[in-house]
Amino acid sequence: MAGFRLRDITPRGLYARSMLMVIAPVVLILILMTWYYYDSHIAEVNRKLGQSIARDTSLVQAYCAGGNDAGLDREMIRTGLDLTFTCDSHEDDFDRSGYASVFSYSRTLDKELETRLEVPVDTALNPKDSMLHLRFPSEGRTAEIIVERKRVLTITSHFFIVWVIIFSLFMVALAIGFLNQQVRSILRLAEAARAFGRGREMPDFRPSGANEVRDAARAVIDMKNRLTAFTEQRTAMLAGVSHDLRTPLTRLKLELAMMEPTEEIKAAQADLDDMSMMLDEYLTFARGEEGDEAVTFDLAKLVRDIAAGFGPHIDVTGPESIRVHGRPLAIKRAVSNLISNAMKFATETRVTLVDGPHAADIHVDDNGPGIEPARREEAFRPFMRLDEARTQNTSGTGLGLTLARDTARAHGGDLRLSDSPLGGLRASLRLPH
Repeated sequence: MAGFRLRDITPRGLYARSMLMVIAPVVLILILMTWYYYDSHIAEVNRKLGQSIARDTSLVQAYCAGGNDAGLDREMIRTGLDLTFTCDSHEDDFDRSGYASVFSYSRTLDKELETRLEVPVDTALNPKDSMLHLRFPSEGRTAEIIVERKRVLTITSHFFIVWVIIFSLFMVALAIGFLNQQVRSILRLAEAARAFGRGREMPDFRPSGANEVRDAARAVIDMKNRLTAFTEQRTAMLAGVSHDLRTPLTRLKLELAMMEPTEEIKAAQADLDDMSMMLDEYLTFARGEEGDEAVTFDLAKLVRDIAAGFGPHIDVTGPESIRVHGRPLAIKRAVSNLISNAMKFATETRVTLVDGPHAADIHVDDNGPGIEPARREEAFRPFMRLDEARTQNTSGTGLGLTLARDTARAHGGDLRLSDSPLGGLRASLRLPH
């Protein structure tokens, strides 16, 4: 059984986590402050008010019990009772229709009254005039006291909580606005990094947000510029080397053609032909990188045009139209390499197009000998030819799969090899929309 991990119950997104970090402390502080305010301060205030009412009620109880002497009268005048009472309350005068029971703080008042009077007290609140009625027995008589609720209970305490909630919501709104600004910069950086990884340009991208986010954005831009410069330098060097080697190769071909045609001469001519073909592929690759800008195009139409160039026997199935964004020439070269490889080693080749929700897949299947699963990754190495798994005596440079995977990954996709339904090898080229 896996151990408990906090990340299993917390949000995964940065924005959600930031919101949780802002809202959770505010809510916790609000709950603790409200609990302390009501449990400590308000409870103490209501206890003091209850004691005051209980003291006045005890005077009324003594008065109704027949202790109306001069000392008691003077005490009642001195305290200045701010209440109305009667010593002979009738049942009809205590009509409970329309009355509401006092809320939870009445327990404090009831406790103080019962402690002071030592008799049960019946309490009711008239919601029409907010007057509190206290009714209790006194020496065979029924006394009733009518007092304003504000003398008994703190009735404005909820205003404090309301204002605390309002200011808390205001602070949360400010925090949300700030977080939106910061998270938007991070999302913009992620979008730019994703676009750069797929070979797309974002000319309107500028570093923004906090200093750390700006530093990360500048680092991404610098990395993209260095990679672009490296790619351009590699392409230029490859084109220059390929072009410069053509002259000595042509001279060697001419010299061999003028010699006596022996087996050794024929083998040397075959080697020169292979070298010439390799140079042609290098030049084709180098020229394909130049001027091939990323655009939105119909991948399904491009694949069908490529298959048609290999002959009518290449079956293409799938949607009639798939819109993707990328470099058409590079993708065309990659798909052509996959179909050409399949045709070299098999008698049947089939192309299947799949339009997924986030990416498009091109499956090239053949019925050839295939490649062992343990050696499929080796097939992507430059100049690697797995003759043990494929038919011998086939021409090629060993760069087809390498360039195809480079093209797929440059667009944010990938190229994978697996078993084909036809019994041979399946090459699956994935390109994001």
